Amino acid sequence: MITVAKDSTGDFTSIQAAVDSIKSTPEIIYIKNGIYNERVEIKLDNVTLKGESAKDTIITNNYYARMIMDDGIKRGTFRSYTFFVNANHFCASDITFENSSGFGLDVGQAVAVYAEGDDIHFKNCRMLGHQDTLFTGPLPLKEKEPGGFTGPTEFAKRIPGRQLYEDCYICGEIDFIFGSATAYFKNCELYALNRNEKINSYYTAPSTYSNQKYGYVFDHCRLTGNCPDRTVMLSRPWRIYAKAVFLNCEMSGQITETGFSDWNKEESHDTCYYAEYNCHGEGYVPQKRPPYVHQLTEAEAEEYTMEKVLNAPVYPAEP
Repeated sequence: MITVAKDSTGDFTSIQAAVDSIKSTPEIIYIKNGIYNERVEIKLDNVTLKGESAKDTIITNNYYARMIMDDGIKRGTFRSYTFFVNANHFCASDITFENSSGFGLDVGQAVAVYAEGDDIHFKNCRMLGHQDTLFTGPLPLKEKEPGGFTGPTEFAKRIPGRQLYEDCYICGEIDFIFGSATAYFKNCELYALNRNEKINSYYTAPSTYSNQKYGYVFDHCRLTGNCPDRTVMLSRPWRIYAKAVFLNCEMSGQITETGFSDWNKEESHDTCYYAEYNCHGEGYVPQKRPPYVHQLTEAEAEEYTMEKVLNAPVYPAEP
């Protein structure tokens, strides 16, 4: 085990320095409480990051999409991350990951966590940001505008790995959980930030591939925030095969009665898969949901257990 401590009582004072020192895996990096103002990148399989406490072990940075780089080009979404993992069998626990850039209206997208790979697990972590807080890679098959995917996995093979988020706190405003992974969220809190707009936040924007059985599943999660009532959407489709299922979730009154947006993609009504089961709270108004949103039976909901979702086969995206 490698220990990182700001006060020099460990092996390193920098998390990235500890990562770069790894000679073989599996390896565990224990991070003592402190504010680590750095960007961290992990590209090795079988690495575990263990913080001393989620509240006081903080990895933070402030890169953002509209930032002009040394070559005069904007950084863009996918080079704005504070924490990047592109590896399999990765685990992080008891850590805060923060992008402190601020509201998207001011800075554009600003990713706190960029996670791509299979068997990725975040437990009791906090992910703090505004627009595009958590990216669950891989990217969609093709960008809408040339250069839109510029970043570390732009040319990687599109394989939608399986990711698990347990007991996590994730906050943001626009599309703050987005991407193409199969991802299961268990006992998490999703906190929407007010930006004083007609629609203040979209919790999720999946870009699920057409050949994936599962996209996002939220089980016993709490959907909260500081927004006025009826100004937050549960999801909208970044790509038209988006999948998001909400099971046994507590939905605050901030959520609109319709709950879901098609993002002006009417064709997605026939291709996306949005569903709910046994949710509660003022934001759960199943009779007002759009016709393309499914209200699951108990038997149908059984297809979305953690075991089934995270053991589903992984296939490369169809071209």
